[in-house]
Amino acid sequence: MAKSDLKLLGSLGSPFVLKAAIALNIKSVDYEFIEDNLAPKSELLLQTNPVHKKIPVLIHNDKPICESLVIVQYIDEAWSSGSPILPSDPYDRAIARFWAAYIDDKWFPSVGGILYAGGEEERKAVLAQVEEGLLLLEGAFVDCSKAKAFFGGDEIGFLDIAFGCFLAWLRVNEKANGVKLLDETKFPNLTDWAERFCAHAAVKDVMPGTDKIARFAKVLQARKKSAAAAAAPSK
Repeated sequence: MAKSDLKLLGSLGSPFVLKAAIALNIKSVDYEFIEDNLAPKSELLLQTNPVHKKIPVLIHNDKPICESLVIVQYIDEAWSSGSPILPSDPYDRAIARFWAAYIDDKWFPSVGGILYAGGEEERKAVLAQVEEGLLLLEGAFVDCSKAKAFFGGDEIGFLDIAFGCFLAWLRVNEKANGVKLLDETKFPNLTDWAERFCAHAAVKDVMPGTDKIARFAKVLQARKKSAAAAAAPSK
């Protein structure tokens, strides 16, 4: 396939874009990466994702696919090369989708909330939420992996991608707050899994370093403050 037939629009500072990049690597699919720093949002982004106006967008034969988990599922269905991403068993597939939705909708917002905590008490409360989620995911790993290396079994699967794309953000928060969130004594299975995941051939070349994520986070913080200031009533 020519690279021009497949494009990924986004920024690799975004964990949601990272999901798509890892899925494409698992399938050994060549693609063109188009950087969009969202400041301002490009015309291509606004044309291909007019509903949410967010990255990532996968453009396949000029047809856009939006939303990161939808994109991963599309990649799994569109290319038979590489290992399957979604489980073959309908129940296992439903469970993987359940936990992936939990991570996106519930757990990761608490991770992001650490950056925006208004004071020490709020920060402690958010950190407790993050740890509570990690405890749930530790149990999910035991159940889903069936004593194998990844959530998906012997190879990286849908839930590995859904959770693993946030590991760099977790490290940034650990460094910024002087805490150990993914503690090997509390979460031994997740700690070992995280090392295997980051070392995997489909992940290691696209996983952003903590410095890149820290810069990306500062940009997001600045935008949030600017938006809040613009929305505040004038005195």
